[in-house]
Amino acid sequence: MRKAILYLKKSDPILASIIGRAGPYKITYREPVFETLVRSIVYQQLNGRAALTIFNRLAAAVKVSPMTPQAILKLRPQTMRKIGLSQQKTLYIRELARMTRDGEVQFERLLDLSDLEIVEHLTRVKGVGVWTVQMFLIFALRRPDVLPVGDLGVRMAMKKAYGLDALPTPAEMEEIAVQWRPYCSIASWYMWRSLENQGAM
Repeated sequence: MRKAILYLKKSDPILASIIGRAGPYKITYREPVFETLVRSIVYQQLNGRAALTIFNRLAAAVKVSPMTPQAILKLRPQTMRKIGLSQQKTLYIRELARMTRDGEVQFERLLDLSDLEIVEHLTRVKGVGVWTVQMFLIFALRRPDVLPVGDLGVRMAMKKAYGLDALPTPAEMEEIAVQWRPYCSIASWYMWRSLENQGAM
């Protein structure tokens, strides 16, 4: 990781300043398993504290750790709604559980796939979009060169750090990130830190 930090500091003076203020790289990783993707779905469009409360209730309800597709499918949808999940998220999580149980989604295969192949594999699940998979790539699979162009936090941080008039488009983000490659994941983490954001997972 020291090599990546030195590379980013050398290639981008603006990011170097952010790294200097934010300090050491201390990302929290999770395992690349079913439960982690369920967590990502729970966290979509919620603040961290509310999402954690709902996720902990779900984890308590399934009564197995780590969470399994079979345990999710044993829960009644009404039970999942009472926990605090929206109707949509209940459907998404149950769909992921069904597809994982039936072998349509195979977490054990992911380590051998490219980033793009993983996006294609997981976005077949309704409710799992590109952003969710990119968070999984960064925080679970530890892929070093992921640029989450749809992440509002990274966009806001880029606007502020690079003195942009508006939130950058995906193309503008890619242009800025040329100097970050092959370490866009690390640079993105520092973008979140620059906003004192606690990350996405």
